[in-house]
Amino acid sequence: MSSSPAAAPARPQSGDPHVGAVSLRGVTKTFGEFDAVKDLDLDVRPGEFLSMLGPSGSGKTTVLRMIAGFEDATSGAISLNGVDVTRVPPHRRQVNTVFQDYALFPHLTIEENVGYGLRVRGEGRAARRERVGSALEQVRLAHVAQRLPHQLSGGQRQRIALARALILRPQVLLLDEPLGALDKQLREQMQIELKQIQREVGITFIFVTHDQEEALTLSDRVAVFNGGRIEQIGTPREVYEYPQTEFVARFLGLSNLLPADAAERIAGRREALSIRPERVRVLGPDEHARPGEVTVAGVVAEVVYTGPSTRYLVDVEGGLQLIAERPNAHHPSAAEAVERGAAVRVGWLADHAARLP
Repeated sequence: MSSSPAAAPARPQSGDPHVGAVSLRGVTKTFGEFDAVKDLDLDVRPGEFLSMLGPSGSGKTTVLRMIAGFEDATSGAISLNGVDVTRVPPHRRQVNTVFQDYALFPHLTIEENVGYGLRVRGEGRAARRERVGSALEQVRLAHVAQRLPHQLSGGQRQRIALARALILRPQVLLLDEPLGALDKQLREQMQIELKQIQREVGITFIFVTHDQEEALTLSDRVAVFNGGRIEQIGTPREVYEYPQTEFVARFLGLSNLLPADAAERIAGRREALSIRPERVRVLGPDEHARPGEVTVAGVVAEVVYTGPSTRYLVDVEGGLQLIAERPNAHHPSAAEAVERGAAVRVGWLADHAARLP
């Protein structure tokens, strides 16, 4: 690795709203002839919880590793709080990383695990104990300080790994699918706790995941990756309700995609459209379209009960299949009680259809 860059500019204050906590400019990472990341620009705001979401091989983990310094960028520049760190080694960057494998030392107590980084830095025992106690209080696990890692649950070990990273007071915390090893119920519980902890400490979090629901639950903004590039970045509501590409519409939850010709026939709009299933309703036999509602006739091909909701797959003209999804009421309406093979009409409000460029 090359030597550190000369004479870095004065470090801005971490709260400066005009300087990104992390900035990438024209960053490319090539492995042999394969471009894992392609000419990427990204700004992460101070104190933000940003999720990098995408399928395997989309480049999100490679970007995280370049921010951490574990991978060198082939070209481009990476800065932390306005300071260029493109060629700065990992141990000199004010970042810390939490991995899916928490890598706790099995022979050390929880207190010793959390304080290990401080001990390596040479911090005195009394000061170390005080900071470890505060860190364990922060993740609500002060009562397990004298236990060993194998005596904790998966969720507790995840929080201990988080405390060990936060105690070093990084400018940015990088999280590489840290909840991936947990079961669904515990993962959902930890999502809420992780967001609460991030708000309390106020540190910038960059979170890598392939779980769409997880990204929507946790994030201030979501960057959707595909093929080494960012397809779209925005708030969870923006990327879900208003996808800018077909990939985002398909990857981020279920979506009904109408090609331009079908949209013109059905909705009178000659542009490709995306309509989320929860925006589509099945009309009862005696119901009429509401003002501003587009409807189309079809036949119910399948009814799928999911617990909280029921999903209707409806074959309509032109070989298209539309999905309507409704929460399950205690007393189903006539529209919700339709069965497979029934002739129905489905409809959605025109302004609920997002235009796809």
